[in-house]
Amino acid sequence: MNEFELIQYFFTRSACAQGGENISLGIGDDCALLQIPAGQSCAVSTDTLVSGIHFPDNAPAFLLGQRALAVAVSDLAAMGATPIGFTLAITLPQIDVDWLQAFSAGLSAMALSCGITLVGGDTTRGPLTIGVTVMGAVSARQAMLRSGAQVGDLLCVSGPLGAAAAAVPLVLGQVDEHSMADDTAEQLLAAYWSPQPQLKLGQYLLGQASAALDISDGLLADCGHIAKASHVCLQIQQTQVPLASAALKLLGAEAALHCALSGGDDYHLAFTIAAHAVEPLQQHFPEVQVIGQVVSGAGVQVVNDQGQAIAFERLGYQHFE
Repeated sequence: MNEFELIQYFFTRSACAQGGENISLGIGDDCALLQIPAGQSCAVSTDTLVSGIHFPDNAPAFLLGQRALAVAVSDLAAMGATPIGFTLAITLPQIDVDWLQAFSAGLSAMALSCGITLVGGDTTRGPLTIGVTVMGAVSARQAMLRSGAQVGDLLCVSGPLGAAAAAVPLVLGQVDEHSMADDTAEQLLAAYWSPQPQLKLGQYLLGQASAALDISDGLLADCGHIAKASHVCLQIQQTQVPLASAALKLLGAEAALHCALSGGDDYHLAFTIAAHAVEPLQQHFPEVQVIGQVVSGAGVQVVNDQGQAIAFERLGYQHFE
């Protein structure tokens, strides 16, 4: 099987490559052609996943396909964009039919869940590397940026944090998932392998949130990006940070908090919003939690119930740290 047969068999025919109302031309030509609705801008983001860095060398192909697309689509959610299409650039050490079938199935499952269509890409030979570029549409001049947070806004997250980071020992095989009671391991592994991009929330927040991003490298590190871009300080109340129940069961409160603050891979949204908008927001999205506020100053500050600052050595994941 050559490169072109591989593309045709595993990707052109896959469920995720069929249709799409804003796709004029999909896989098969030099470029795909997308239609961006009138009055909207095209949102584009790229994520790269490298074997041994972002996932174990023996990662299950189906789950890897799900995760590779989900983490990229999460960037569209952070901007409030509606998904349209994505491209896949995959480097393979060899052609493994069973692996490719499972990967394609996982990719399609997440694509159908997110309403996004595979429109093209590239395949090469080398160490396993997956590059996904996603494209979406968002109302012109309404896309949520990192630079709009205002003093007096509240800081919120879209749900409980820390489960994906707590799952890493399970993912790496350092802890036997069968040794855990109830469904703790299942919840942790689902958080890592199948993060759910917060697309509906992102679209709801258009015109309401003053700044937003998705939590990929850790709450502290990512909130630091909003603080820097907006020239403000984000003050986080330690006791208000929602901790994933499975992380609490496995690790206890202190370690679960560290996972939530600096572990990363949650792919929930962190955003700032005016106080009066929070109650109606929570009626539609009850998992949204206020965790702090925007104050004058710079950087990110974690405080206890007495208002005392708490220092954390590790803010989040950095590739070249």
